[in-house]
Amino acid sequence: MSVLVWLKRDLRVTDHPALCRAAEIGPVLPVYIVEPEYWAQPDASARQWAFIAESLVDLRDELAALGAPLAVRTGDAVAVLNRLCQQHSISDLVSHEETGNLWTYARDRRVAAWARGAGVAWTELSQSGVVRRLSSRDGWARARDAFVAAPRLPAPELRGVSGVEPGQIPLARALKLADDRCPHRQSGGRAQAQQLLDSFLASRGEPYRTAMSSPLSAERACSRLSPHLAFGTLSLREAAQITATRQAERPGGRWGGALSSFQSRLAWRDHFIQKLEDQPSIEIRALHPGAEAVRPRLSDGARLQAWAAGETGLPFLDACMRYLAATGWLNFRMRAMVTSFASYHLWLDWRQSGAHLARMFTDYEPGIHWPQVQMQSGTTGINTPRIYNPVKQGLDQDPSGVFTRRWVPELAAVPDAFLHEPWKWPEARRLLGHRYPEPMIDVASAARAARDAIWSARRGPGFADAAAKIVTRHASRADARFVNDRAAPRKPPSAQLSLDL
Repeated sequence: MSVLVWLKRDLRVTDHPALCRAAEIGPVLPVYIVEPEYWAQPDASARQWAFIAESLVDLRDELAALGAPLAVRTGDAVAVLNRLCQQHSISDLVSHEETGNLWTYARDRRVAAWARGAGVAWTELSQSGVVRRLSSRDGWARARDAFVAAPRLPAPELRGVSGVEPGQIPLARALKLADDRCPHRQSGGRAQAQQLLDSFLASRGEPYRTAMSSPLSAERACSRLSPHLAFGTLSLREAAQITATRQAERPGGRWGGALSSFQSRLAWRDHFIQKLEDQPSIEIRALHPGAEAVRPRLSDGARLQAWAAGETGLPFLDACMRYLAATGWLNFRMRAMVTSFASYHLWLDWRQSGAHLARMFTDYEPGIHWPQVQMQSGTTGINTPRIYNPVKQGLDQDPSGVFTRRWVPELAAVPDAFLHEPWKWPEARRLLGHRYPEPMIDVASAARAARDAIWSARRGPGFADAAAKIVTRHASRADARFVNDRAAPRKPPSAQLSLDL
C-alpha cells in the first residue's frame, strides 16, 4: 500500500510528523502542488514564490537522499491528487494541517470531499501548537508547550514509489506573477534556515531584546527566521529546542533576556495562528462587528498608492515602505507603524492595506498577519488603539538619519535637524512638491480625528458586550497571558506585527 505525502508549508524532512507517519504505512510519494489559482490571490507575490522555489530545490535533494524523490505538479489540487492516486494505486493521503488564508481553507474542504468520495484516507497531523477544532482555550498554552517539548523527529528512512516523473519547478512568470523587484530578498532552503539559527544563537542575537525596535539594528540582531518558519524549512519545535539548549549553557552578557524574548515570540506565533484557525473569517471581516462601520470600505486610491510606494511626504514612513519593497522584510515596530499610519492617519480600509503588506512580506504567514493587522487597525475591539507618530518614530529609531537617507535619497540636501520634518526646513520650497512630496496629512490632526472616531464607536451601545464575547472565544482565564487587553496580567510585546523573529 502506497501513501502520498502532500507538502504545503512544511518544506523539510526533519521533525516532520506527516512524513514519519507515511513512512510507517508503506512506499511514499512526496508531492508539492503548485496551484495557479492560489498564486492569483491578492495576498500572493513573486517574492514568496521565489523563496518557496528555492526551498523546493533543497527539499528535492533531501528527499532523494532518503529514497523518495519529490514530485512537483502544477494544477488544481483535487485534480492532481486524484490523478496521482489513480496512476500509482495510492489509498492513503497524509499531510500537515494548514492554517492558511481563506482560499486554502476552501481548497482543503474540496480535497476532503474528494477524498471521502474517492475512498482515499486523508490523515492530517499537527506540526505546531495550533489545534484543529479547538473547543476552548482552557489549557491551550499548557498543551502547546507540551507539543514543543516533545522529542523532535529525525528524518525517516523512506521507500519511494517507482515510476514517478519528478516534474519541473515553474518560474514566477509561468504563474503569471508580476515581477515585484525584491533585490534583497532572503533566500529559501533548509541550509539557509540552519545558518541563520546558528549565527543568531552564536553571536547575532545577544542585543536582540533592544535592537529589534530599530530598522538600523534589527536587520542583523533579529533571527530572520520568519520566512523559514512560515514555509516550514525549519520547524518551530526545532527552533525552540535548539534555543533551549543554548539557554541551558547560561551564556552571560545580554543573552539571558534575548533568548527568553525569542522563546516568547515563538510561543506568540502559535497563539496568533490559533486565532485564525479558530476564526478563518478574520482575513475579511473585522473581529469586532462594530468596527466595520468606522471606516469607509472603499479606500482612497491615491492615498493607498502613495503609502504603498513610499511617497507620503513622511520621510521615515516612506523609508520603511521602500525598504520593505526592496527586502521583503521589516522589523516588528515598523510593521506596526506602517499599518497604523495606513489605518489611522490615512483612514484606509485594513483589508486593502493588509493585502499590500501581505504581498510585500516574504515571510507572509496569514495566521499572524491578519490578526495583527486588525490589532494595529483598531478593529479587534479588545486592544487599546496604538496610533504611531511616524515623525516621533523616526526621531527615536533613526536619530542620525542613516536609514532614512539611504532609502529616501531625495532628502540628501536636508540638514539633520529637519530630516524627519523637512517641511519645517526654511529651504523646503526648493524640495517639496518637486523632488519629494509634501506631507499628505497633518500628523497630529489626522491622529486626533482617528482617535475620536475609534473611541466614539467603542462607546456605542453593545460594543463592550461584543468585545467580552471575543475575549471569551479567543482565550480563557487560565491562558490570559495570551490576550492583549487591559485585564490581561501579562501583555504581549507591543506592536509585534511579525512577532519579530
